[in-house]
Amino acid sequence: MKFRHLLFALSCFILAICAAPSFSQPSNQSSIPEVSLRDTDGNLVELRSLIRPGKPTIISFWATWCAPCKKELSNYAELYVDWQKEFDVEVLAISIDDSRNSAKVKSYINGVKWPFRVLLDPNEDMKRALNFQTVPFSLLIDGEGRIAYRHNSYVEGDEFVIEEKLKKLKKPDQK
Repeated sequence: MKFRHLLFALSCFILAICAAPSFSQPSNQSSIPEVSLRDTDGNLVELRSLIRPGKPTIISFWATWCAPCKKELSNYAELYVDWQKEFDVEVLAISIDDSRNSAKVKSYINGVKWPFRVLLDPNEDMKRALNFQTVPFSLLIDGEGRIAYRHNSYVEGDEFVIEEKLKKLKKPDQK
C-alpha cells in the first residue's frame, strides 16, 4: 500500500516538473528582445530598429488561421490614421504562420490592405522570446522602448482599451 502512495506521489512530482513553464525568458520582460524577422518581401529586419524613440508602437501577433487575430488587426487598421494623428503610433503585425503558410500572409494582407508593416515569425522565435502561448497577443511599447501593456486574446472593443492606454502614454505637451 505504501509503495502505491509513493509511486503516486512520484508520478505527481514528475508531472509537475514536466508541466512547469520554462523560466528562461521571464513573462514580465520589460523590453523587446533582440530578434530579427523577415518582412513579406523577404528582407531581414531587426525588430528593435522599428521602435522609434519617443513614439509608441503596437505589436500584434497573429496568424492567417486565427479569425480573432484578423478581426483585431482589421479594427486597428480602421483606427490607424486617427491613432497616427493623435498619438503618432506605429502598428506592427507579426505573423506566426509556419513556413508552409507564410506564402498566404502576403496575399492575405494585399487583399485586406492593412496600412501597417507586417513581419513574419515562422519559427516562433519572437513568440518564445516573449513567452506567450496563444494569438492574438498584443504589446504596447512606450516611447522609451519598454513594454507598457500586454494583452492576450481579442474581444470586439479591445482596440479601445489600447486607445485608452495610448492616451495615458501621451505626453502633456503633445497636441
